[in-house]
Order: sequence, then C-alpha cells, then structure tokens
Amino acid sequence: MLEQNHKILIAGAKGMVGSALIACLQARGFKNLLTPSHQELDYVNQLAVRSYLKTHAPDVVIIAAAKVGGIYANMTYPAEFIYTNLMIASNLIHESHQANVNRLLYLGSSCIYPRASEQPIPEEALLTGPLEKTNEAYALAKIAGVEMCKHYRAQYGRSYISAMPTNLYGPGDNYHPENAHVIPALLRRFHEAKSKKASEVKIWGTGKALREFLYVDDLARACLHLLQKYDEPTHINIGSYEEMSIRTLAEKIKEVVDFKGDIVNDLSKPDGTARKKCDIQKIVSLGWKPQILLKEGLVKSYQDFILKNKKSDYANTRDQTSSICS
Repeated sequence: MLEQNHKILIAGAKGMVGSALIACLQARGFKNLLTPSHQELDYVNQLAVRSYLKTHAPDVVIIAAAKVGGIYANMTYPAEFIYTNLMIASNLIHESHQANVNRLLYLGSSCIYPRASEQPIPEEALLTGPLEKTNEAYALAKIAGVEMCKHYRAQYGRSYISAMPTNLYGPGDNYHPENAHVIPALLRRFHEAKSKKASEVKIWGTGKALREFLYVDDLARACLHLLQKYDEPTHINIGSYEEMSIRTLAEKIKEVVDFKGDIVNDLSKPDGTARKKCDIQKIVSLGWKPQILLKEGLVKSYQDFILKNKKSDYANTRDQTSSICS
C-alpha cells in the first residue's frame, strides 16, 4: 500500500516524530517527501491546508502534527490544546479527502483512553469511561481525529487509519522547563542540578504512577509498517514492553546524567493517571516490535539534549510534533 514513488506529506515534519519519520522513509529509499515547517504551512489555517494539498497533490498524508505538552502545559492551556488539535485534525483529514488523498495515517495518543481503563489498555477501551482530567482537553481533540478517520472511511471509502502511540521520547524532543513531557523535563532538571552542584532534584507527585515509554525511531518504523500492512477501521496501539514507575524512571535518568544528589517527591503536584500501558498484541501480530530499550534510548536522548544545550536552544519549544502525553 506504500510505494516508492508515492508523494508523502509529513505534517509536523520538523518535530521529534516528523524528523524520525523522514529519516526512516529516506533510509528505505523514499525520496518524494513533502516536509513543510510550521512557518511554511499553518495546519490550523483551513484555506492554507486546502491550497497546499491542491498544489502539491500528495498520495499519502501522515499527521504527526499537534500541540503537545506534559501535565503542567495541559492543565494550564486547555483551551489552546483542544482548539489547536481539533483544527489540525479537522483541516488535514477533511482537506485530504477533498483533495482525493486516499491514504492517511493519523497519530493520536494513549491519552485518549479512560482514566480507569483495564491494563494493558486494549483498543476497545476507547469511549468506555471518563478521561483523565489533567489532559482531558487534549484527549478529546485527539479522539475527534480518530473518529474522523473512522467516519470518512465509512462514508467515503477512504483508506484512513489511526494509531495510538504511548509516551514518546528521543532526539528532537522539547526540553522546555515547564511544558515538556516527563523524560525531557527530567533530563533537563537533572542536568541543571548537576551543573549547579545541587543536592536534590524534585519530581512531581508520589513517583508511583506507572508509565511505558517508546523511543521515537521505533514509532517511525511502526508507522511505515502500518502504512504497508494495516487498513482497518479500528485504531491501533503502538507501545513498548517496558513499564516503570516515575520514581524508577527518575533513578535511571539520574544514572544516565551522573547526578550524585537525592531525588525528592513534590507531593503538592499531581501524579496524573495511575497506570497507562497499551496492549500492543494487534501491531505485534502484524510483524512489528520495538527495538530500542529504555537505557539505550535515554543515553541517546541525553546526548541530544547536550548538543542542544551547547547551541543554547534547548529551552525553545519545538515545531508541531507528534501527540503524546505523560
């Protein structure tokens, strides 16, 4: 279903996931890639999206663009999160249909599932209960994108699919001190504490919340695998086999950064969802599995952070990137 001569639009091309997708596609011989930056194409602007798709006529659209952030950002800017992500999904999915694009992959997030979902979370858990309040606005917008793909497929026969990645990390991440997800935020926090010879680093909440993490290159491989192998109306999970508490994650990052101080819990801050692990039996049955273990991924991520730190741009937010939540 994905051919070498296909022209592929990667929405969110300059973000963490977009960059990984480009590298993965190029490594497999795909050369006809459309990779506009946010400055070149604002996905919130429907007329701009319509004009771009009409002019460039892609065969395939991958939607890896979103407004993303961790718990703090989601709780502080819920209006921006729901509006921006609704507009990105609506514009790209609808205008792709209008431009006669028949193959589309929409990246959602494991945040779409109810707070009290059974664990690991099966795809069937969607819309079976209340959402986690700390990222409800973001989740609602991503659910809308998933449902759009399903209904455009049902009404128009479009080959539109959606995938739900778990918590992502890797090179190209956003290391903003307040708006970043848990891994880049902790990498920065431990690094700065080490530089200042601080005696401790604080982590949010009790540290007992459980999370799984997926390296961004593994997600990129999964996306290409799905475009080649999957064409069903049901969304599909993408996750890893590694799950751990936030406390354990902090200890691993402390080791990678070589910080010698203590880890202290800030109990005034929320934990978020108690546990969030995806059931990935469906994608594994299609022949895909994750390859990068967390320790290796954390080392590569810290190297990326150090590089950005030297360039003095690690505090800047990234271009629109793939949707995830911590």
